[in-house]
Amino acid sequence: MIDQSELIINGELVAARSGRTFDNANPATEELLGVAADAGPVDLDAAVAAARHRFDEGAWSADPAFRAHCLRQLQTALQARIEQVREVLIAETGCTLSLSRLMQVEPVIADIAYVADLAESYEYEQALPDTTTLMGPASRIVRREPVGVVGAITPWNFPLMLNLVKVTGALAAGNTVVLKPAPDTPWTAALLGRIALEDTDLPPGVFNVVTSADHGIGAQLTAHRDVDLITFTGSTSTGRAVMASAAGTVKRTFLELGGKSASIVLDDADLGAVVGLAASHICFHAGQGCALATRILVPRSRYTEAVDAAEAAVRAFPYGDPMDPANMMGPLISDRQRARVLDYINVGRSEAKLVCGGDRSPRHDRGFYVEPTLFVDVDPDARIAQEEIFGPVVTVLPFDDDDDAVAIANNSIYGLSGVVSSGSVERAMAVARRLRTGTVAINNAHWLAPDSPFGGYKQSGLGRENGIPGFESFLEIKTIGYPPA
Repeated sequence: MIDQSELIINGELVAARSGRTFDNANPATEELLGVAADAGPVDLDAAVAAARHRFDEGAWSADPAFRAHCLRQLQTALQARIEQVREVLIAETGCTLSLSRLMQVEPVIADIAYVADLAESYEYEQALPDTTTLMGPASRIVRREPVGVVGAITPWNFPLMLNLVKVTGALAAGNTVVLKPAPDTPWTAALLGRIALEDTDLPPGVFNVVTSADHGIGAQLTAHRDVDLITFTGSTSTGRAVMASAAGTVKRTFLELGGKSASIVLDDADLGAVVGLAASHICFHAGQGCALATRILVPRSRYTEAVDAAEAAVRAFPYGDPMDPANMMGPLISDRQRARVLDYINVGRSEAKLVCGGDRSPRHDRGFYVEPTLFVDVDPDARIAQEEIFGPVVTVLPFDDDDDAVAIANNSIYGLSGVVSSGSVERAMAVARRLRTGTVAINNAHWLAPDSPFGGYKQSGLGRENGIPGFESFLEIKTIGYPPA
C-alpha cells in the first residue's frame, strides 16, 4: 500500500479540507494500491493563493542562482531516492522495470541538470541598437520575465517525466507552480512534492501539489483568475476544454495533445529490420504514448514482406509482469482504458484485417492487459488509422512512392511526430522536411533530449516543451525604452 494521502500546499503536508481521499488499483494486479488526498475547490484556492503570494513577493523570481541551486538539490534528492520513485511509478502506471530505466526514471532525473544550468546561463535582458523614434533618440532593452503562477496539469502515461518537464521548466524561469496530476497517477506527483519539501530549499508556496479525483479541479485551475499560464498534456478533446476555460481570463496556454504519427519505411531501407523495430516501438508501455508512430507506411511492392516482419515482431513482443526485466510491455493503466482499446479493436475488425492479437491477454487472470495487436489492409481514412487509440495496436499501410507516403502521413488532424527510414539520409531528410509534424526521427536517430523542443502541429497542440523555446514559454517579454546616455 502506498501511504501518501496529503496535499503539498504552502510548504506543508495537509489533508484535503473535506477529509476525503480516493483510491486506485494496481493495473498489473487489480489490487488496492493506496489512497490519495482528494482535493476540493477550497484546497485548490489555497494552493493558488500560496503560489500567488510567493510569486508576488518577488524574491524567488529575482534570483536565478538560487533557483538553480534548488533544482540541483531536487535532482540530487531524486537520485538518492530513485528506487522509491521507481517503485511508486511502476506500481501506479504498470510501466515495466526495463522501460523505467530506459525512459521513465533515470533519464528524466538527469535532465534536471540542463534546466538548472539554463536558469543561470540564460540571457534575460538584451539590448537593442539605439534608434530614433517619433519622440526622439532612444535606447532600448528587451527583458524576459517570469509569467507568474503556472498551473500544470499532467497525464498518467509518463508522470515523472511530464511532472518534471513542466515543474522544473516553470521554476527555473522564476515562476511558482500548482501541479494537478491525473487521478490515475497521484502518487508519483505527491512523492515528487514531498521530496521537494523535505530535501530542498524551495520556499513555501513555490511548488504546490494538489491531487484530486474530481476533474472539476483541473477546470477550476485553468479558469482561476490568479493563474497566469496553464501547461497541459493530455487528449486533444480535453485540450479544447482547457483552451475554452482559460479563455475567460485570456491566460496563456501550452498544450501538448494527441498524436497519430506515421513511420515511413522507404524502399531502400532494411525493410525487415526497420518494420520489426517500428512495430515493437508501438507496443512499448502498451502503446500509451502520444508520440508513438502507430501507422507503419511501407512500399506497396514490398507489402507482404513488411506484414510478415510486423507480425513476427508483434507475436514475439514480451509482455506481462512489469517487474520482470524481460518484459517490455505491462498492462494498460485502467479497466476503463482497456475497454476503450478493445472497442477500437472491434472497430478495426470491421475496417481491416486482424492478423494477430485483438483481445484481453490469455496469459493473465488479473491485470488490465491487452494482447499486442496487428491490423493490415488498413485504409488511410479508417478510424483505426485516424484516431488515437492509446493501446498496443499496430497498423500497416501501403504507399506507392515518396509523394504518396508523405500524403498519407500528413492525412491526419494530428502532427506530433514522425519517423523516416531510408538507405539515404539525404532522401529521408527530404521526406522529413515535408512532414507536418513537430518532430521527426530519421533512421532511429531520436531527437528526445532536454535541449530538443517538443510539441506538435495542427491539433497536436500549441507551443513547445524543452530546449530554449520551452524555457521561454514560461517567460513574458517586456520592451523598455529610455533616454540614451
